[in-house]
Amino acid sequence: MSELVELAEGLHDPALVLTPHLDAEGRLTDFRVRHANSRFLDPAGRPRSAVSGALLLEAYPMAAADSDLFDKVERVYATGESFRARRMTLTALVDQVPLDTLADLSISRHGHAVLLIWRIEDETARLASLLQHAQRLGRIGGFEENLVSGEVTWNGQLFALYGRAVTDSPVHLEDLSSHAHPDDAVTIGRFLQAVLHHRRPASTAFRLQRPDGVTRHIRVIAEPVLDAEHRLIAVRGAYQDISSQHWTEVALAATRDQLEHTEKESAERNRLALQLQHAIMPPSRAPLDAPGLEVAVRYRPAESESLVGGDWYDAVVLPSKRILLCVGDVAGHGIEAATGMVVLRNAVRGLAVTGAGPAQLLSWLNIVAHHLTEHVTATAVCGLYDPETRMLRWARAGHLPPVLVRGADASTLPMPGGLLLGALGDAQYQESDVQLEPGDTLLMYTDGLVERRDTSVHDSLTQLLGTARVASATLDRRLDHMLTHSKSDTDDDTCLIGIRVL
Repeated sequence: MSELVELAEGLHDPALVLTPHLDAEGRLTDFRVRHANSRFLDPAGRPRSAVSGALLLEAYPMAAADSDLFDKVERVYATGESFRARRMTLTALVDQVPLDTLADLSISRHGHAVLLIWRIEDETARLASLLQHAQRLGRIGGFEENLVSGEVTWNGQLFALYGRAVTDSPVHLEDLSSHAHPDDAVTIGRFLQAVLHHRRPASTAFRLQRPDGVTRHIRVIAEPVLDAEHRLIAVRGAYQDISSQHWTEVALAATRDQLEHTEKESAERNRLALQLQHAIMPPSRAPLDAPGLEVAVRYRPAESESLVGGDWYDAVVLPSKRILLCVGDVAGHGIEAATGMVVLRNAVRGLAVTGAGPAQLLSWLNIVAHHLTEHVTATAVCGLYDPETRMLRWARAGHLPPVLVRGADASTLPMPGGLLLGALGDAQYQESDVQLEPGDTLLMYTDGLVERRDTSVHDSLTQLLGTARVASATLDRRLDHMLTHSKSDTDDDTCLIGIRVL
């Protein structure tokens, strides 16, 4: 046996050393795999350890059915006559699916053992074909995006999944939102933040809107590729069509709803709060027609619907032609926070028509929060921009300071004093002026953009300034970049207003 094992190890082709397996009455029922050589290559893709020691018919149950392999091994053992064949079909089971492989076969007896040798024909092509069929059956398409050269590589299945011709250009990851349902933009943004900024594998589901008008539910999975110096050089991954799974889950969810009366009441409250919030503040809005000023806004809701809060923003041109800019954050979550947000947002917009300055507006808003709501407290920052003088007057109520980006530098504005809204019945607020220049960008935001559980506010603002310094071709791209690369980990709402002086 040891000499036969040594012989098998000297071969350049996969080989098995088999010994007869007898039943209690001494009859041959199977062969035991005593050794699989180091060149062993299993048609089903299993390692040597999964085959060594097993019975031949256990390891290859199809050997007695389709290929007559067992009969040929048994005949060689009984007669001692060697058997050789070219392009013989070997059948293996892969997850109960038969997989045929063409191989050159050699069977010979050596004492009380049998040496079985096979040479699989064109292994590379076989595995490529197997992968192609697996991707087709699983409705999976693979991709790789080189972030250094900008080149994107798709396989044929991914073009079919997208409903695009193979002659079309593949879609870059950063352009994924433009091919998805608008309501999935936030989900895709978090996915890109995890892969491109945090450099960790991530997955998400979204609705793909194909050129042929068909909408498919897709799951995308991606992982970053780092070089020796841990720099991000590429992203690779796969898309899978999960439409059938999605609609199955929808049907199951509809059935489960009948058994979830208690949870339904809570879910309904969260849904109403989220719907109210989205109605007032969509994730983005049409450009504001403000002379000499470009304005962009972003709203990212909480990742969990149970955390729906009271973050709000407003940007509007007043009758005086000055532009009102506000962001605020009502304490708490749920329908109470959402309704409190609506009260304060509408109140400051109506009060601004009087022509009062930011400090006076916050003073009045404090009275509204303290006396005309159910114990609402909130932080806010309010500014009035004059397009003629490029002067910004602003005040804050316990809120984080705006960020001014001028050239390659970014800094927070010196903070005037001001207590959060609703804490006291009567509060005074200080005002500050900022002279803006052409090319300046000013950012107002809520704490969902920067807040971390393990980091002080000072350190979080320092990290925010580093992100704000990154140059962007447009104001919209700057806001998207800041949301993508936000280091916040609280899953809270985020409002972001950006203005750029033209």
